[in-house]
Amino acid sequence: MGKVTGFLEIDRQVGKYQPASDRIRHFREFTIPMTDGEVKKQAARCMDCGIPFCHGPTGCPVHNQIPDWNDLVYNDNWDEAIRNLHSTNNFPEFTGRICPAPCEEACTLNLEDVPVSIKTVEQAIADKAYEKGFIIPQPAASKTGKKVAVIGSGPAGMAAAQQLGRAGHEVHVYERESRAGGLLRYGIPDFKMEKHFIDRRVSQMEGEGVTFFYGVNVGIDKPVQELLDTYDAVLYCGGAETPRPAGIPGADLEGVHDAMNYLVQQNRRVGRESIESVAWPSDSIVASGRHVVVVGGGDTASDCVGTAFRQGAVKVTQLDIRPQPPEKEDKLSVWPYWATKMRTSSSQAEGADREFQVATLEFIGENGVLTHVKCCEVDEARKPIAGTEFYIKADLAFIAIGFSGPFETSVVKELGDALEMRADRRGNRSLAADDKDYRTSVDKLFTAGDIRRGQSLVVWAIREGRQAAQAIDVALMGASVLPR
Repeated sequence: MGKVTGFLEIDRQVGKYQPASDRIRHFREFTIPMTDGEVKKQAARCMDCGIPFCHGPTGCPVHNQIPDWNDLVYNDNWDEAIRNLHSTNNFPEFTGRICPAPCEEACTLNLEDVPVSIKTVEQAIADKAYEKGFIIPQPAASKTGKKVAVIGSGPAGMAAAQQLGRAGHEVHVYERESRAGGLLRYGIPDFKMEKHFIDRRVSQMEGEGVTFFYGVNVGIDKPVQELLDTYDAVLYCGGAETPRPAGIPGADLEGVHDAMNYLVQQNRRVGRESIESVAWPSDSIVASGRHVVVVGGGDTASDCVGTAFRQGAVKVTQLDIRPQPPEKEDKLSVWPYWATKMRTSSSQAEGADREFQVATLEFIGENGVLTHVKCCEVDEARKPIAGTEFYIKADLAFIAIGFSGPFETSVVKELGDALEMRADRRGNRSLAADDKDYRTSVDKLFTAGDIRRGQSLVVWAIREGRQAAQAIDVALMGASVLPR
């Protein structure tokens, strides 16, 4: 390691945020970048563990070689650092911004609550690589003559397409929306990741020979069977986008919306697109001057909170049915795994009122318009406690309790019973395929990402896309030089 005693001498630091009063006035990213010198110091804190849990199965899904590129950054070798990072992760500028960083939870220094700032260093490597011109198209030296179609241009589809293109295949990506990125573009707000980062990668991939077809909703505008007849392989990366049904009375009132209708619409505004979406149709939803209630405690709910503040909401209340977690976890019982503990997102820190161990009983309105949300406290089994009911004033409410599986109106509907589906104990549906060959029950059709594993992290989608690309390459060529 470049500095063996770095973790003893240097305090943990991460990029600071603009003050909440400033950042809620815009939709741009608000993290203040660290200087190269500061990033090098943070990289120097990596302590050369005997077993680096950060990039094992407990830490990084794509198995980033974190100690290696920390050392390269400390030694000012940014060129080799991005090569190393790209060997496992096609899009580190995405994950460096929006991944919750399970690698930092698994860091040995997290036993003392001061893990290496891995996510900060990862983002810095990717941004420095673009700044220095290290990231350029890498077209295949020779072509295989095989053609592969990828349905969906989210992180799984993009990662697979890039890997397959570099293996020498002719790759065509079909995207139902007008731009690439999937929910990476249309679901995640710009204040968490600006979308020119996606555009930059698309340009690189086009330089490598990947062709994007926009505004094509496969299974509706174009039969999937046509793709199966035309291409040597088809990879379906449609995501898990069906909102989980809440079953809350009054959800049909004016003012109550699924979270994704709201987030997609605002992202389209920021991207200077029409708010009309192929998959998320909705009348205009704006939180300006309103009392907003967000049902759910996850990342999507937090994104609704931050978006509402930026639109000028008067008050935002977030309801979480789970009990308030402890401020600090018991390290010896959970490390190096992801711990359940009190976490406050940047959006929540902007002024949200958070209610824990609360159930949403009913949306209440007058003349068909939402006016209040009826709630109550729940016990450890999430059962309502009698006599604890209360009301929250609301004229806008968002349901953000997760996703139950893929849309079943296009490819899934067209293929019908020929396409095997599976359901978990909660009733969430996904395409049946294992994580070895990623084959579905339909010949020549592969699948990867959230549509196969259920809703998950962007970093898991990238891993599945890379692995599916390798599996397709093996299926077409008998062997592959692509990594898993």
